[in-house]
Amino acid sequence: MLTIALDAMGGDDAPQVEVEGAVLAARQLGVRVILVGQKDELHQELSKHDDYRDLPIEIQHASQRITMEDSTQAVRTKSDSSLKVASRLVRDGRAQGLVSAGNTGAVMATAKIVQGVVPGVTRPALAGIFPTVKQGTPVVVVDVGANVDCSPRMLTQFAVMGEIYSRVVLRRPRPRVGILSIGEEEHKGNDLTRAALPLLKALSLDFVGNVEGRDIYGGEVDVIVCDGFIGNVALKVSEGLVDLMKHLLRESLESTISGRIGALLAKEAFTNFKRRVDYSEYGGAPLLGVRGVCIIGHGSSSAKAIKNAIRMAKEFSEGHVNQRIEEELRLSAFEKSVVKAD
Repeated sequence: MLTIALDAMGGDDAPQVEVEGAVLAARQLGVRVILVGQKDELHQELSKHDDYRDLPIEIQHASQRITMEDSTQAVRTKSDSSLKVASRLVRDGRAQGLVSAGNTGAVMATAKIVQGVVPGVTRPALAGIFPTVKQGTPVVVVDVGANVDCSPRMLTQFAVMGEIYSRVVLRRPRPRVGILSIGEEEHKGNDLTRAALPLLKALSLDFVGNVEGRDIYGGEVDVIVCDGFIGNVALKVSEGLVDLMKHLLRESLESTISGRIGALLAKEAFTNFKRRVDYSEYGGAPLLGVRGVCIIGHGSSSAKAIKNAIRMAKEFSEGHVNQRIEEELRLSAFEKSVVKAD
């Protein structure tokens, strides 16, 4: 049975939410979960679930926790943190994936230091999943926050990693890849996008050229690459817009009697809408390019989001995504012509 190490002390509502999410995953996904954190607290939360003794869940004690307020320096000073212990379980082969809803910077630093980086990758990147107008066809955006400043070579690596993710996990047969810019014309963009364009064209991918911000949701492209600064802004704006849409929709429907009746009649449609735009359906963002598997969730993750982050870690492990990234970077002309030329 595949095993996932869960940083049970990382999220805003830890460990209650993490334990509940682990129980859901163990019941529904056929995975073993190692809860990593302060043993007494985890036992107390697990005991609230009647069937926990029958589930493939175990506890690995860790005496420290990294908070949202900690700097990445805490990765070095807190050697027995739940995050670092969980990452070591992946490094040592006791678990096939790490899931954490903790401090994003600390999770990324820990995965890089403890698990290591795939050969051929300059820096790992966070891949975000965005809904599109085509139901069941999300778009992968890389990077959404791991690397604020990027080189043209890094964007080409993001393209390769994102394409493999889309193909292996999201099952797009031949993903279409674009670079986020301010216009479709090749001469538009900044120095980074213009310098990356010929390198991206040289890859053996289905590269479609420049795409604009509105194209993220259009469903005509499967992978979009950008630097982490722009990607994170796009991610946060999208999350805020989804919250606004849900608030305005609820406000409108509750303002009149006819609206309430309409809401009852369209309940299934509204449920489907929330499911399509709800981040908890995906669970978290995979950190592409590290050894093993690392999935980073929102600090405010619900139990459902934790369960789905574990599901994503399972799919990544079963698809050998990071191993395939290493193989394709090693075997492709991209590595010879781009990686070594920087």
